Amino acid sequence: MDFSEGTALEIVGRLSSAYGVATQKSLAECLGVPAANVSNWVQRDSVPGSAFVKCALDTGSDLHWLTTGKLANAKFEVSPESPKGEALYNEITSNGGKPVLRRIMDAYGFTLQKQLCELLGISSGTVSTWVRRNYFPGDVVVTCALETGASLQWLATGKGAQPGDSSKESTGTSISRKNLAAGVLQDAGSWTVDLSFIPHTLIEPVFISSNTESWIVDASVSGISNGRWLLGIDDKYDVYDIALLPGRKISVTSKGTNFTCGADEVNSAGKVILTMDYNS
Repeated sequence: MDFSEGTALEIVGRLSSAYGVATQKSLAECLGVPAANVSNWVQRDSVPGSAFVKCALDTGSDLHWLTTGKLANAKFEVSPESPKGEALYNEITSNGGKPVLRRIMDAYGFTLQKQLCELLGISSGTVSTWVRRNYFPGDVVVTCALETGASLQWLATGKGAQPGDSSKESTGTSISRKNLAAGVLQDAGSWTVDLSFIPHTLIEPVFISSNTESWIVDASVSGISNGRWLLGIDDKYDVYDIALLPGRKISVTSKGTNFTCGADEVNSAGKVILTMDYNS
């Protein structure tokens, strides 16, 4: 992800200047990484985004100057109580995964993970890996801060000023809609909804409607776990509550009936995120 300008050697020079050190070894100590890492950045002409994030929060140096070398060596005010060094590094890395992804999406005003993937040209699998491994995507955080103007401190740690509510007004997102009747899923156009009230990050949301209930399903989730699922059984679809059993067996419950089968005997069409009952 190309958000910086200049060679890696020039960037290392700006990072060193911000910390007030003169050697790559000293810079590595400030960033909390092995000295060999800084040398490798220069050799590969690539500096990771996490280095910019830590330096900006550690020293108060202007992120735009760190990444591009433009503007004066500006600084913002850093509270004396703010963590620094190893404590700051640990706080940043502990805010990886789903929390930082949520803040990035909020800064862009996105409700779907798919929107972020399309904007940045990355795969949904990459983003899913961030969540699964609690990874802190420093390059994306820097890109987001420069592009949206969101506070780097808030993006990286969840603290500080949040983006203004006025910039996050949403007119809703159009998602696929399907009708469920007699075990058959039929395309029914689209449904426009603001999904920001859902605390989960949805990759492929689908609105499923029947005569008695409706559901929002994330069709990208296929690995069956405990919970409510849209399943196909002998090519007939319905929503079931699933409980995992030993030996790759599952307990399947729906409308007062229950049976046990192998997990590979059903076709998972998505995990139910929200259920809406109709009042008669």
